Amino acid sequence: MKGFFYFQRYMKFEQYHLLPQIKENLRELGFKRPTDIQFKAISPIMNGEDVLAIAQTGTGKTAAFAIPLVDFISKSKKFDTSKHIRCLVLVPTRELSIQITGVFNSIAKGTGVKTMSLFGGVEQDAQIKQLKSGVDILVSTPGRMFDLVSQGYIDLKNIETLVLDEADHMLDLGFIKDIKDLMRHIPFKRQTLFFSATINDSIRKLAYKIVKNAIRIQISPDNPVNKNIEHAVAFIEMDDKRFFLERLVNESPESKILVFVRTKVRAERVLKALERANIQSMNIHGGKDQKDRLSVLNAFRNNEVRLLIATDVSARGIDIPDVDIVVNYDIPEQPENYVHRVGRTGRGQKKGYAVSFCSKDEKQLLKAIEAYIGNKIDELKIDKELYIETISFTNDETQNDWRALLREEEEKDKKAVRKK
Repeated sequence: MKGFFYFQRYMKFEQYHLLPQIKENLRELGFKRPTDIQFKAISPIMNGEDVLAIAQTGTGKTAAFAIPLVDFISKSKKFDTSKHIRCLVLVPTRELSIQITGVFNSIAKGTGVKTMSLFGGVEQDAQIKQLKSGVDILVSTPGRMFDLVSQGYIDLKNIETLVLDEADHMLDLGFIKDIKDLMRHIPFKRQTLFFSATINDSIRKLAYKIVKNAIRIQISPDNPVNKNIEHAVAFIEMDDKRFFLERLVNESPESKILVFVRTKVRAERVLKALERANIQSMNIHGGKDQKDRLSVLNAFRNNEVRLLIATDVSARGIDIPDVDIVVNYDIPEQPENYVHRVGRTGRGQKKGYAVSFCSKDEKQLLKAIEAYIGNKIDELKIDKELYIETISFTNDETQNDWRALLREEEEKDKKAVRKK
């Protein structure tokens, strides 16, 4: 028996009962063996089971449901030539909708399975035209979907599979009413797949209301943070964080760095501070229109800029390859968001580094994070001399008064020591 399960765990995608075209697509994408979440989820999904999956970000969750769903729809299309939507994937953000659609399209290339990304913030005419042409899989945010349902352009009564992705974040954004309303529009008899990186009482209650006798899958439940990530915290006063970010960037010239802040106002302020220090960066937040947000993400993905400043909402769930360092410029207010933030680095087999800048007022937030992840984060100790040096030698010319004052204080300290 042990040998059987060992063989199953290390089987290749070639050994799954997937369409040859899908296997070829997976080879082109570099998929050889399933990740843990893929190995545990693909077979139950192919068997039509409901699945409740909790797994760290960066573990391949999207492919875990995309592979079996594309295979099923592709195989059954020869018997069902209608144009109705058969699978609905509900996501919290526009960027995530576009990203997941890209994964579906890559896996479905040459199969005839059509996937559409639907979200607000853009004109609806082109979206309506695409819907009328026929869509098998709809990946959508709740707002625009319900808008088009109310206008009669979307009919959900033939949905066979519902996927809720990043379910915890959907609750954070207040989509609980939308999810409950959705249940009235889709068939009672359906397959439901519930994917989330974290789980709490609210998530658990919601999950068990919409899934039936679900296969529960939980990857690394005792360690919500990817083991490939090295963590550190530096205790820095709020007004001094910009100087330490500048130093980190200058000391890591080849690194791809993702900086998280709490609000869009903070995102703009940090961007301007880096501009004054002659450091190129871009930011992404909910205040930008869709075109600008996609342009910024593409620039960061393609290494046109190596430093991106982001808020939690705008970057949640986004798969940006090869991020070397994640900086928690502001400590997140929700411990779960720490997991999602740092999960942007150390993806797959790569190593990552996450550093948090913690002010006095944020120490309680740090304690909550440490309790949540079950580990104390190592302190990156900064002595007084290094602290003063970092602030003093900024390239921000508007800080000349700071430099003079700090040098003056340093001289006072030296004189006091000499007198003793």
